[in-house]
Amino acid sequence: MKGPYGFELNDSCQNCKVRGNGFFCQLSGPALKDLDAIKFTSAYPAGAVLFIEKQTARGVYVLCDGEVKLSISSSEGKKLILRITKPGEVLGLVSALSGTPHEVTAETLRPCQVAFIPRDAFLRFMSKHPEAYPFVASQLGSHYQVACEQLRNLGLSASAPGKLAKLLLDFAVTGQQTKEGTRIKLPLTHEEIAEFIGTTRETVTRTLSEFKSQHLVELRGSSLIIEDREALEEFVTA
Repeated sequence: MKGPYGFELNDSCQNCKVRGNGFFCQLSGPALKDLDAIKFTSAYPAGAVLFIEKQTARGVYVLCDGEVKLSISSSEGKKLILRITKPGEVLGLVSALSGTPHEVTAETLRPCQVAFIPRDAFLRFMSKHPEAYPFVASQLGSHYQVACEQLRNLGLSASAPGKLAKLLLDFAVTGQQTKEGTRIKLPLTHEEIAEFIGTTRETVTRTLSEFKSQHLVELRGSSLIIEDREALEEFVTA
C-alpha cells in the first residue's frame, strides 16, 4: 500500500525496496539491524526544508529516494546552489561529526523518502560499527570533490553560456539516449539553474533560447534534448 507522496515507507534497511549502492546500504546485517533501531523514516513533499544553514545539527539525514538541493545564502538574500544530492547520500554529515552548525540549507526538489538519525545515536553507532568508517570517508571525499568542481565552474568559466552548457552536459550523464539526441529531465527551474551557475533567471532563459535557435537543444516542457553535444561542449572549452 502506497504511503504519503507515493512512497511505500519501510523502516527496515535490510528489507528496503529502494536499497541500492548508498552509504548504509552496503553495511553488514548486524549493522543494518542496529541502524533500524535508531532511525526514523519519513516522506516529504517537494519544497520541504530538512535543515537550514547555521542551524545546530540535530543529526544526519539519509536520502533513501528523491533529490535534495543544498544551497547557501548571502546576508542580502542571494542564493547559490552547491549541488543536488542523490539517493544513498547522507546529509549533514560534517556538521554531525564535528558538532558545528550546518553550513548549507537542504531542501527537497521533489517528493523524498528520508531517514533521520539523531546525532548522539549516530556517533554511538559509528563507534560500535567501525566498518562504517570507509563509507564516511568516501562520502566526505565525494562532497569535497563536488564542492571543488562547483567552485571551478563558477570561478574559471568566463561566460554564462559556458556555465550553462557544462551544467546541461552534467545532467546528460544520466540522460536517455534517443535518435534525436540525449533526453534529460530538468530537475531545476530557470531560477534554480541561475542559482546553480551564479547568474540571473533572465540570462538562463535567454541563453537557452539561443541554444535552441542554434539547434543545440530542444525544449519540451520539463524535458530537454541535447541535439548537438559536440557544439555544446565547445562552449565549455571556449
